[in-house]
Amino acid sequence: MEQQVKYVVFDIESIPNAPLIKQVKYPHLSIGEHDAVIKFQEEILNVSDGSTWFIPVTFQLPVIVSMLEVDEKFFPIRMHTLDEPQFRTEVIVNQFWEAIESIYNDASYVTFNGRGFDFPLMELMAFRFGVTAKRHFKDKFASRFRFGTKHIDIHDWLSNYSAIRMQGGLNLLAKVIDKPGKVEMTGDDVYDLFKEGKLQSIHEYCISDVMDTYFVFLRTRVMIGELSREREGVIIQHTRDFLEKNKSAVKGFEQYLTNWK
Repeated sequence: MEQQVKYVVFDIESIPNAPLIKQVKYPHLSIGEHDAVIKFQEEILNVSDGSTWFIPVTFQLPVIVSMLEVDEKFFPIRMHTLDEPQFRTEVIVNQFWEAIESIYNDASYVTFNGRGFDFPLMELMAFRFGVTAKRHFKDKFASRFRFGTKHIDIHDWLSNYSAIRMQGGLNLLAKVIDKPGKVEMTGDDVYDLFKEGKLQSIHEYCISDVMDTYFVFLRTRVMIGELSREREGVIIQHTRDFLEKNKSAVKGFEQYLTNWK
């Protein structure tokens, strides 16, 4: 009997949309697209007093989207990545919205800052490519609804809906519960890796973020009484076995296991 997907834990890695930045921000400057990205980052860094140079979601493009299917008892079913190994933006966007609208319409989505980044990014991509997502945009109880159960944004939930600033982010939370977190790279490295053609490294990083998000999600289920600590431990051991079993088929699992001491 096929396992029913109850939750979909996903993460998106993105890069600056260099042509759009050049076109919108610096149409009259004789600079290349990459230089336009650097200039924009420097301006953001100055405005933020050195706290960030992250380019806003409106100027981003998705390059990797990885999804972990989870059953009603919180066990992992399958990890898959959209449009692997081509990683074509428009195909990724169409596959994402097909998954949200049709394949996983009975599941809940689990993200880390999905309300602040992942979903807004893909909504803007739906606008860009003319993709219909009727359920998502019209159903008030769908994944856009902040306080429902269709979309569980762990960042939003653990920060008490922005009552505090979640400093340290997913990396901190993962390490608190003895999971890898960020080891060899961070999101700041994605654009450079993309320019170097190292999509596989970005893919592995995305899968690592999905797994960290999943384990943080499990701990939040302990907090609200849906899991006991003992049951969480059983699921964690099962998940380690799941990663071992599938590490030859799913790129990123072996590296995650290596980092998971």
